[in-house]
Amino acid sequence: MDRRTVLGTLCGAASASLAPRLARAQTDTDPFGSMQWPALRREFLGTDRVVFDPRVQVQGPAFAEDPMNVPISVAADGLAEVERITVIVDRNPIRKVLEYFPLATLPRVSFRFKLEQASPVRAAVRTRDGVWHVGGVWVDSAGGGCTAAGETRRDGSWARTLGEVNGRVFPHSAAPAGSTAGARLRLRVMHPMDTGLVGGIPAFYVNRLSLRDGERELLRLNAFEPLSENPVFSFDFAGVPHGRLQLVGTDNNGNRIAGSIE
Repeated sequence: MDRRTVLGTLCGAASASLAPRLARAQTDTDPFGSMQWPALRREFLGTDRVVFDPRVQVQGPAFAEDPMNVPISVAADGLAEVERITVIVDRNPIRKVLEYFPLATLPRVSFRFKLEQASPVRAAVRTRDGVWHVGGVWVDSAGGGCTAAGETRRDGSWARTLGEVNGRVFPHSAAPAGSTAGARLRLRVMHPMDTGLVGGIPAFYVNRLSLRDGERELLRLNAFEPLSENPVFSFDFAGVPHGRLQLVGTDNNGNRIAGSIE
């Protein structure tokens, strides 16, 4: 038996032994023991099968020093055929943060959001077989992020920059083995992202974004009030996008968002 055959046999055996361990790691029991979880599951995930899965990695700070700008990263590289990533926060007054559809991107997204009080922050990843795979992180906080006005709302500067888009593509080496070098897109949309929970300021937020490369749609994102003011997102590609990327979208008042990214 030659060396390649031996290595293939060993890798196959390792994969076979790993699969049962991954299956055992998935559970129907909420690791946070959250009282809100049963209602959240019914409201946002419906009657589909739900498992808590360690392959859904959610990273955030142990303590949110700035509850209006809490950084969160989600990655589900270990799952195949990911259709949607939904981020929800158990103890926020507005619980859904975003829905991300990685049409031609890797199943990863990073962003910042507003946190009202200490809470589990969860990512529910739906695969093509209709199963929701859920991961999460506990973020502690002094709170108040959803019920305070943003800086541009307080100083009135939001109207001058509303809807502006800027971004940049950074090559990196985080792509899966066997793929090209990969790249990360980091972009910002200027918008006050008002939750509607501050007296005298109605809800006003970006609600739809779509990134295109010519006629091809690369990703789609449904955004909600808890995203931070002037939201910043990071998206990962297995390859390096070529040419001009076009971001288009709207806010809940019907204002159009459009910008080009080289």
